[in-house]
Amino acid sequence: MSVFWLALAAFAIGTEGFVIAGLLPAIATDLSISVSAAGQLVTAYALTYAVGSPILAVTLNNIDRRTVLALALSTFIAGNLAAMVASNYALLLASRMLMALGSGLCMPTALAVSVAVAAPERRGRAVALVTSGLTVATVVGVPLGNLVGSLLGWRATFAMVALIGAVALAGLLLGLPRGLPRGLPRNAASLSERLAVARHRNVLIALLITTLWALGGFTVFTYFAVPLRGLGFDASQISLALLVFGGAAAIGNMLGGVLADRLGTLATAGLGLAGMASALILHSLVLKLMPGQAHYAVLGAIFLWGISGWAFYPAQVASIIRIDPQASMVALSLNASAMYLGFAIGGALGGAVLVAWSPADLGWVGGLSVSAALLVHLARGWQARPKPVKIAG
Repeated sequence: MSVFWLALAAFAIGTEGFVIAGLLPAIATDLSISVSAAGQLVTAYALTYAVGSPILAVTLNNIDRRTVLALALSTFIAGNLAAMVASNYALLLASRMLMALGSGLCMPTALAVSVAVAAPERRGRAVALVTSGLTVATVVGVPLGNLVGSLLGWRATFAMVALIGAVALAGLLLGLPRGLPRGLPRNAASLSERLAVARHRNVLIALLITTLWALGGFTVFTYFAVPLRGLGFDASQISLALLVFGGAAAIGNMLGGVLADRLGTLATAGLGLAGMASALILHSLVLKLMPGQAHYAVLGAIFLWGISGWAFYPAQVASIIRIDPQASMVALSLNASAMYLGFAIGGALGGAVLVAWSPADLGWVGGLSVSAALLVHLARGWQARPKPVKIAG
């Protein structure tokens, strides 16, 4: 039962992390700032997560896991409550950074605890249940949070997330045993050990691919609602579009795992990147060429983006594990940081695109970044091919 509360915590974190995309126009209007400035709320969150997560994991490694989880969730809840009452942009920015610190500490700890409390034969399912909280957040939490924000104001969404987090915290305090093992494997590597893994050439290439993939996606996703509002989408239709994206992402995540087993990790990741780049560029083309009749075409591009972009991710994770299985946990933590670094850069780049060009240009700019990821990926696959053996004579 304690694993359920870990999954609920992941659900709250996933909801907050992605729902902001649908709230940016309302936040910008309420705080009298530009949409591109509001988008830096995403950049600040992602950058804080990318930098803070590995540092906090090492710093608090020798503290009881139950205590660490309580601290992480309390910090996350406090950040949401601060956002709910923030009177200006600076306070809202600080509150999102506080949420990111809590999230970045909570997620790796929750995964480690799920392994510690589960029976050996159920550990895989325990990890899957925790990560399912993030997947369900994209399908249910994000559209629901956007709908709550449209009906009651964007501050109500932060209140909703804080409430979910508080329920998860109460469940964990009641359900988790005291004295959980310290220094659980997923958090055990020192910063120097993490840097040593990061210097591995193949790991560096994989981290670059992840960063470019995340950068391209969040160049567009950060400002998800902006071009849709320009097409005349109302709040309920934007919630529907978020539901389409979340459902496609969930399908893509499962499909990516299946295809990685059948086609191989490199082929699956390549197909995912190719599909995502095409979908993002198509997103721009539809907005530019069909501005009056783009509703269904845009939803189709969003669906293709979600299913192909998230089919890439499990294949990429599996390929990283195969680089050096003994250091896989460290490599995966670095991959998470690379992903959030990409989110941060993407949020900043998308804001610059809105200032310099228009919402219709977000897609092709993001698509170029994903295309660059695909090129690096193809080059990696080419170098990994078995070399022909030359026979003398």
